[in-house]
Amino acid sequence: MSEKRILVVEDEPSLAEVVSLYLKRAGFQVQIASDGKQAMNILEKQIPDFVILDLMLPEVDGLSLTRWLRDRSDVPIIMVTARREEIDRIAGLEMGADDYVVKPFSPQELVSRVRAVLRRIGREQTGAESERVLSYDSITVNPLTRAVMVRESQIDLTAKEFDMLHLLARHPKQVFTRDQLLERVWGGAEYIDPGTVTVHVRRLREKLETDPSSPKHLLTVWGVGYKFEP
Repeated sequence: MSEKRILVVEDEPSLAEVVSLYLKRAGFQVQIASDGKQAMNILEKQIPDFVILDLMLPEVDGLSLTRWLRDRSDVPIIMVTARREEIDRIAGLEMGADDYVVKPFSPQELVSRVRAVLRRIGREQTGAESERVLSYDSITVNPLTRAVMVRESQIDLTAKEFDMLHLLARHPKQVFTRDQLLERVWGGAEYIDPGTVTVHVRRLREKLETDPSSPKHLLTVWGVGYKFEP
């Protein structure tokens, strides 16, 4: 997995360097902007994976920058503030910040908060992705109702047939080995014969494909495994 890119927007050079050092030690790529306008110029070219920004910034303040950024992206934001008043923290969160820290703060705590926000967002994205209705050509897979439509007709699948199809359809063109399918669909049960995967693929083709002997969607990658071609 590639390193997450973090933009640190901070007008205190010493603090920006310390925060950058701790983030780099934690495995992140870091870019620094010393004011809101410089940050905008950077963000217009490329949105990073995470933004840490000070509330009090020259040129463009942190709240305005957060509002501007939220109109363009849902990138996670942690706001840094020297103000301890609750109203300032609430304003940052209502503008779209995901979290905040109050100066003075521990750089290690900031790193921990970055990781916590990334974990939470990752779980939300995974949950949303697992519930998304998938539509490819003549095939529609609805994970909430566990219904599969092929050429506008609902087909009957066993629980494992559905789980396998849903897994493959969620990752189009990605090749899964039989061991990976056993792990993800059957929980890696050691007593399951790997041939079970082959049998389920054959049954799925009979239900999904116009010509099971010449499949268009559920393809074999010889010597490797199987993939779903959208």
